[in-house]
Amino acid sequence: MLLANSSILTANGKKPKHNNMSLELTINEAIKTAMREKDKVALDSLRAVKSQILLLKTEAKGAEVSAEQEIAILQRMIKQRKDSYEQFVAQNRTDLAEVEVAQMKVIEQFLPAQLSTEELEAEIKKIITETGAESIKDLGKVMGTASKALAGKSDGKSISEMVKKLLS
Repeated sequence: MLLANSSILTANGKKPKHNNMSLELTINEAIKTAMREKDKVALDSLRAVKSQILLLKTEAKGAEVSAEQEIAILQRMIKQRKDSYEQFVAQNRTDLAEVEVAQMKVIEQFLPAQLSTEELEAEIKKIITETGAESIKDLGKVMGTASKALAGKSDGKSISEMVKKLLS
């Protein structure tokens, strides 16, 4: 089974800091580390992330990429890999599915900590109270607020499921 090194380290031997450095610089450091360690799965994953960031920068005509945009890129890449994983499993291609899982683990290291189910429920209950939502008819209002407030902390599918559960 192909599994990337579980923790990518920077050149000084420490885990990358996400708050001081931009994601691009952190990824570049992690690429160097993966090259030194000859970790092909991590290297492929990190190069894909770097490619997406450069693509976004090009589209923005050289403007700085915001932290929210960086998180959105990472979440989109993880979602793509989850979808690929599910397709490979359905087609009984476990060799390819393992690669997708390993790449997801590498990319997930650069996302902020995700909320647990209990924390997500508490946050959404607070948002429901703030918006004054009472029924499933208010789903759009709650989802708009929740998606903005919980961006990067939870994926949209989890947010949507929890909002529907709480409003039912």
